[in-house]
Amino acid sequence: MRLLGIDYGAKRWGLSHGDELGLALPLAAVIAGSLEERFAHVARVIAERRIAELVVGYPYNMDGTAGFKAREVDVFIAELERRFKLPVHRTDERLTSHAATQLTPKSKSKKRHTPAAQQAVRATGEVDSRAATIILQDFLDARHGPALLPEDE
Repeated sequence: MRLLGIDYGAKRWGLSHGDELGLALPLAAVIAGSLEERFAHVARVIAERRIAELVVGYPYNMDGTAGFKAREVDVFIAELERRFKLPVHRTDERLTSHAATQLTPKSKSKKRHTPAAQQAVRATGEVDSRAATIILQDFLDARHGPALLPEDE
């Protein structure tokens, strides 16, 4: 079982990888310019990591209804299915970007907290890949239960 988690966005796609261990790990985000380049990047990751299933964050509202971006994500998922012929699972992405932002290491420098600095960090896709990791980990936990780390035993 090798899975690729995806946090879809108009500018960047965050990626994460999970396998038999049940742990999701971030990968470099897809920040290529064109849509074709983005799908080519995903194709390379699928081939290199021998991915068998895809997990995409789905934009539900807090009341459980599909969010305004749901149609856009549905189109994206249909394209993933068409191109890669792999199972695609939708999983709730509510608050994952917020949680990912909270997990991003903070600098003690005040310069890092300016809007321009925050935008620069966002442009790297680091937050998007952290969100993809949360999405995939939530999916893995729901499917198999939380992974046991050595200190949990």
